[in-house]
Amino acid sequence: MKAIKARVLYDGTPDGVKKDVYVLFDERIQRISKDRQGAEVIAEGIVTPAFIDSHCHIGMARSGEPYYEDETNEQMNAIYPLVDAIHSVYMDDPAFRESVEHGVLYSHVMPGSGNIIGGKTAVIRNFGRDIEEAYVQHIGIKAALGYNPRSTTEWKGTRPSTRMGAVALLREQLIKAQKMKTLVKKKKKMKEEVEPLTEIFMDILDQKMPLMVHVHKEDDIMVLMQLIDEFGIKAVINHGGDVHSRELWEKVKKRGLDVIYGPIDAFSYKVELKHEYWGNVKYLAEVHPRFSIMSDHPFALQRNLHLQLRYFRRFGMSRPESISLITGTAADILGLKNIGKIRKGALASLLVWNDEIFSLESYPTMVIGEGKVLYET
Repeated sequence: MKAIKARVLYDGTPDGVKKDVYVLFDERIQRISKDRQGAEVIAEGIVTPAFIDSHCHIGMARSGEPYYEDETNEQMNAIYPLVDAIHSVYMDDPAFRESVEHGVLYSHVMPGSGNIIGGKTAVIRNFGRDIEEAYVQHIGIKAALGYNPRSTTEWKGTRPSTRMGAVALLREQLIKAQKMKTLVKKKKKMKEEVEPLTEIFMDILDQKMPLMVHVHKEDDIMVLMQLIDEFGIKAVINHGGDVHSRELWEKVKKRGLDVIYGPIDAFSYKVELKHEYWGNVKYLAEVHPRFSIMSDHPFALQRNLHLQLRYFRRFGMSRPESISLITGTAADILGLKNIGKIRKGALASLLVWNDEIFSLESYPTMVIGEGKVLYET
């Protein structure tokens, strides 16, 4: 068994901080103790869980390849939930190595937002040799409202030209699934007769697969809330970059909706981001629905994910709570049980820092992924 001596330990929970303790581990964390109990100490410093990027396209939009090799969006149809993001991930993307060096060990990869329904999303290990070793679990289905799905009229399949058209196409599939559920329940249809696409929408209605919904503008988030009310689906707000009021986040919090926010450090390149502003973070931090943050790699580089935490510190969020946005709280939102927190039984995915991570001089001196040293300086 090995040990890390933590001068300060942030355990990934919003108020979890300890001083002068040892983390004892093999593949999993065995205990947190005031003494090393005979274990070999391999590093000392400030200790955090490995980081989780809650929303990105790493391995799909690949570093060093031309834009037309980007596989983020499948253009065959506006609604095609059978697509699986992991089937377009190449683990030889050089960005994975940079992410590991900066402590980002897990990625929630998903199809892009050019389609109303883009396909399945999955969490992967950035340090996997291939997609079999990288795969952790599927999370949900990517969906999109707003500008993006209506901007792809030149792609194949039935395409909306308006926001209302995109919502109508989504509602059509949900209504079909509702009717099919009724027919199956009444035994007028056998489950084996249900088409694969409709079967996935039935799972969405049964909340077996949450929708990860690309949505930036306040009114589009209100449309999403209407869809949740109408169909009883489970959905997570992804982005929210154009939200520029306290009132909208208060409505989100009242509904108990989770948010994957960002990316903060990216250029506002389209009209639906005309109100995007770094200072909008203040409303999110003050109202505080449950949220994590994203890189949206390659729109913001994943290796810089933790730098976005500086905005939340500026608006009064504590160090442990800020760190939880890319560790424990991110894991909770994605439904990940064994990563994101430093506690007994969790996978030993840990970062050792030379100093407090909010200092510009700080960097990981050791990166440990599930008990193995992946990188050290």
